[in-house]
Amino acid sequence: MVLIAASSGLDLMTDISHGAKMDHVLKEGGIVLISLAIIIWLIIDIRVQSRKIRGLKQELEEIRHADRQPGPEVIEIRRRFHDVVNQQFRDWKLTASEAEVGWLLLKGLSLKEVAMIRNTLEKTVRQQASSIYRKSGVSGRHAFSAWFIEDLMDDLPDDLADQQTGKET
Repeated sequence: MVLIAASSGLDLMTDISHGAKMDHVLKEGGIVLISLAIIIWLIIDIRVQSRKIRGLKQELEEIRHADRQPGPEVIEIRRRFHDVVNQQFRDWKLTASEAEVGWLLLKGLSLKEVAMIRNTLEKTVRQQASSIYRKSGVSGRHAFSAWFIEDLMDDLPDDLADQQTGKET
């Protein structure tokens, strides 16, 4: 866009110096203005996206370092869950990138958010997610998360499982 704006601006100045017709000068001027407007819009959009990325990264860091200290049972369950998920990712033969995307999806991030955090295109993340779903034999994002959560729900004591599903004991 910068090249278009610059070349159109030079062409406009040349046309004016050679006495071009007013309608031609107006058309050339319009091209220059539109090019400059697009450049400004792109710069603003890049800044907004950069701010969002920084905010997401900061939010993840705050969650990782939150003062909320879970009890030892929760820490052990988290460790075991982490190990189980990683083993399942290996069993499904996910690549390192797919495993990273898988973890971010399990954490509830959108494809756009995953792309921003990984500094990649959303299209790339979408393709990686599709590969994950294919390798894991699930139909999509919700089924992917449910694959891990469903077994946890089955292992709950009956009275706690009933509370989770809204049934009375």
